[in-house]
Amino acid sequence: MIEKSIMMILIILLINIVYVSFFTIRMILTLKNQRYLAALISVFEVIIYVIGLGLVLDNLDQIQNLIAYALGYGLGVLVGMKIEEKLALGYITVNVITTEVAAGLPNEIRSRGYGVTDWMASGREGQRLMMEILTSRKSEARLYETIQTLDPKAFIISHEPKTFHGGFWVKSIRR
Repeated sequence: MIEKSIMMILIILLINIVYVSFFTIRMILTLKNQRYLAALISVFEVIIYVIGLGLVLDNLDQIQNLIAYALGYGLGVLVGMKIEEKLALGYITVNVITTEVAAGLPNEIRSRGYGVTDWMASGREGQRLMMEILTSRKSEARLYETIQTLDPKAFIISHEPKTFHGGFWVKSIRR
């Protein structure tokens, strides 16, 4: 009897981890405009959800099943986030502000394969060099390391662009 109870807890836990991981990935794909893949994943997501919820509802007198369901949900969020981090879908725009106006930073970053648009700007304490860099999310950490190596005092902020149009780099982006 105890073995059956432990097995049920493990099944519910595993089902919910898989369900919430699929849910997280589907949401990310939806936000990244990957409609068809998101729709396909949602089919499996719903099947898994119904099976897991059914197991819990059929055994509502067993509080450990409800606890396993809740724990599986929380763990699924963590697993889904980790999977998304590994997939690193999409692109980011990194804005860099530096006081190193004459250091040749834009060309150094370009020589490492990044597209850089740069211009002079005025800050509270004088002239600043502004750079805007578009890169894949898979290259994000490497870009931050490059910038911090070249100028440890640089101000860096990033965001995810929603659409692209024009420019030399856009031609190499797969949709």
